[in-house]
Amino acid sequence: MDNFDVMETTSHRPIIIAGPCLVESRDMLMRVAEHLATICRDLPVDLVLKGSYRKANRTSADSYQGIGDIEALSYLREAGATIGARVLTDIHADHEAALAAEYVDVLQIPAFLSRQTSLLEAAAATGKTVNIKKAQFMAPDDMAKAAAKVTAAGNPSVWLTERGTSFGYHDLVVDYRSLHIMSETGHPVIFDATHSVQRPSVGAQSGGNREFIPTLARAAAAAGIDGLFFETHPDPSQAKSDAATQLPLSEVADFLTMVLTYWHRRS
Repeated sequence: MDNFDVMETTSHRPIIIAGPCLVESRDMLMRVAEHLATICRDLPVDLVLKGSYRKANRTSADSYQGIGDIEALSYLREAGATIGARVLTDIHADHEAALAAEYVDVLQIPAFLSRQTSLLEAAAATGKTVNIKKAQFMAPDDMAKAAAKVTAAGNPSVWLTERGTSFGYHDLVVDYRSLHIMSETGHPVIFDATHSVQRPSVGAQSGGNREFIPTLARAAAAAGIDGLFFETHPDPSQAKSDAATQLPLSEVADFLTMVLTYWHRRS
């Protein structure tokens, strides 16, 4: 770990938000959580375990949505406690904020909902950290307004996440200038490496180009970010959500080691 000696002497540790797209079962979630914890234990990072307890935004009506809200949230809380990490999940409606806050440490606002004032205010009211995904149609400077809705409600703990910008109908591109622009808000900036390679609504479900994940993550790390978000699954081909873009769990150790060699602490 010689490459990380300088980072280990600073107070700034990259936030690594990682986990499966969806909580499919207790066994799968615990397998992913324990594997991530083992890897991150030897790295100068702060692990935040993520998992959606329900997928409300699906391409088709036939898409799988989850195992049940309380069951999935309970597994998330258990997994976080087992590995000693904070836990993140996303919410989709105002009333979900208080419920999810009983189980997790960070509430995530999905990209398509990042302008919803009442949802941001409901998340803020829980006192939990609020991670706001930048909508695919939003300019990076508009994220200052989204963050202000949370801070104006009395909650200063806000993270901002870049996850790609719509490029035509079924593709995304990443404008790395957005990382710098969002950093000017003073809030931590996260780069979502897996959703940024998504190809939205291609066929019956969203597709993607997983092979570009390392390239985009390296570029973001070099540009200067506070954290990295990625989804991972033991067998992405069998995942019930985002099968085309989740990183195989077996590749996570090499992926993180590689990204950290490019990491630049933004000033």
